[in-house]
Amino acid sequence: MVRSMQEIIFELSAARITVRLPQTAEVLRMNKAPPLSDPAGAIRDALVHSIGSPGLAEIVRAKLAANPVAKAVVVVSDNTRPVPYRGEDGILWPVLAVLLEEGMRPENITVLVATGTHRPLTEKELRAMLDPRVFKCGIRIKNHDCRDKAALAYLGTTARGSKVYVNREYLAADLKILTGLVESHFMAGVSGGRKAICPGLVGEETTYIFHGAEMLSSPQARDLVLEGNPCHEEALEIARMAGADYIVNVTIDAHRRLTGVFAGDLEEAHARAVAHLKEYALIPVEKEYDVVVTHAGFVGVNHYQAAKAAVCAVPVLKPGGRLILVANHTDPDPVGSPQYRTLIHLLKMAGAEAFTALIQAREWVFIPEQWQVQMWAKVFTKIPMNHLIYFAPQLAAEDYAIIPAEDGNRFLPPNKRYRAKSSLIARVVENAVAEIWQEGMSMACLPDGPYGIPWVEE
Repeated sequence: MVRSMQEIIFELSAARITVRLPQTAEVLRMNKAPPLSDPAGAIRDALVHSIGSPGLAEIVRAKLAANPVAKAVVVVSDNTRPVPYRGEDGILWPVLAVLLEEGMRPENITVLVATGTHRPLTEKELRAMLDPRVFKCGIRIKNHDCRDKAALAYLGTTARGSKVYVNREYLAADLKILTGLVESHFMAGVSGGRKAICPGLVGEETTYIFHGAEMLSSPQARDLVLEGNPCHEEALEIARMAGADYIVNVTIDAHRRLTGVFAGDLEEAHARAVAHLKEYALIPVEKEYDVVVTHAGFVGVNHYQAAKAAVCAVPVLKPGGRLILVANHTDPDPVGSPQYRTLIHLLKMAGAEAFTALIQAREWVFIPEQWQVQMWAKVFTKIPMNHLIYFAPQLAAEDYAIIPAEDGNRFLPPNKRYRAKSSLIARVVENAVAEIWQEGMSMACLPDGPYGIPWVEE
């Protein structure tokens, strides 16, 4: 019998994939937020009419009046976040332009990349991400290094006991500006705001409690939840300790067009952005499904980052159901760091229950990036590991050997396997669905990947 099919588009970094699924598959889309008709004008306006704060130019003038050679640090996200830093929607140059127009010297301005525990960006990656005018005017660009203790300063401890180490150059700046994207986040509720500092600019040791096993086991450490979310609360406490004079946060649509600009006070501007995000990112659903098909989106630069899409799908998966997750990895290492590789393999060998118990044991020595593997473990408390079909064309056979999932290459002809071609993604999805799906089964597709958040009311 020939089944009626529907076509669904997956946006996977630079790849745009059309996937054909049965007509009976329910497509759970986020609402569409209208893009700003004049993004450049909206950015300029936000920098003047700011939220809970004087405009940026007024703040700069006050800093220069107090110190004519005042130094500024403008914090940017790394390339795992699709923050618009260049082009018509770019938020970086308008901020720097205000600083320069008000009399700040280029040599006294630093663009600081909030890498968190991620690797530093190469010059090629920085040039691809940032507005070219930044390079032409001589403003320094620097990667944060969470493991360089000499570049960190100690601020004390949080109420939960985190030892707070923050980038020394950021703390020494007369003017501290944070930029970022507000989107859903599977641990901290949402990104943006305080996350530019924690984990963006903190030392590795500061992440031990912030991303510790106990904190992430909280049911409130989840997408779109801030109230009672210990991960959010810890990040905010650390950001308050470090301080920020001004933030510029944005929301975007699936095509990376601006849908909102929120500039001003660290907490008030971020709260306004979060309220806007919830209007369209939350997807109310009433049931769980036998099969869920999703993708890792722009953020899925490697397997480490793809965890966000997997966890996002958990609320709509039936216990023991099937999850098909595809990604287009663009990172030099498509799996992740050596320590992540070790931990994800440990999860595969030990199983979700044993792994979670292990990292929560008193004797366990915290290993950076265990947090991401703990989130993968949440997926496997609901479905068996072999019920996740995972495919990214950049992964080699030996990579799949350590990943807890069924290798999506099984759904390709032998001569097409491990070929690193994004065009094979749709074929894997369609062949996997053809094998799994039977009449009477329920199926859902999350075409927005980790950005649209299915929400099942308790």
